[in-house]
Amino acid sequence: MRLPFTNPRVLILALACGAGSGALAADEGTVTYRCPNNDYKNTISAKEAEKLGCKKLEGAPVTVIQMTKPRPSGTAVPAATAGSGAARVDPAAQRARDSDARRILESELKTEEERLAVLKKEFNNGQPERLGNEQNYQKYVDRVAQLSASIARKEADIAAIRRELQKLPAAPVLPL
Repeated sequence: MRLPFTNPRVLILALACGAGSGALAADEGTVTYRCPNNDYKNTISAKEAEKLGCKKLEGAPVTVIQMTKPRPSGTAVPAATAGSGAARVDPAAQRARDSDARRILESELKTEEERLAVLKKEFNNGQPERLGNEQNYQKYVDRVAQLSASIARKEADIAAIRRELQKLPAAPVLPL
């Protein structure tokens, strides 16, 4: 089987077509014009650019990002467009969500406080009891450091849960 590019005439023709298309692409390259008021255009002709008082930009391509127009101050965003575009939530449903969130966070807080108490008891003020597999003193020191880091993490977790609880609206007081 003979490949078409092994024929010298086909090879020369292919190279000529490739070179011609590259030159054609360079001639047809888009030209960007900078018009008054920093308006950049690449879809106008040279005559239109001259008429508008635009200047031809040479060199690197220009990237233009269209910005949204700022809202006049004092105008409120409609509820339907605020946030993710969802409509306002019924106040009763929101209270139910808040109470569920509060209940979940309080149960997490209780669990984390219990775990912290267990860690502190095991830590024993920096002097935990040595385990049977800690004949090597370095293993003991590593475990003490790990316990200390775990206690610090638990305390940070508890502080974060408390901050989240403070962000929620106060729990409603039910009449007796």
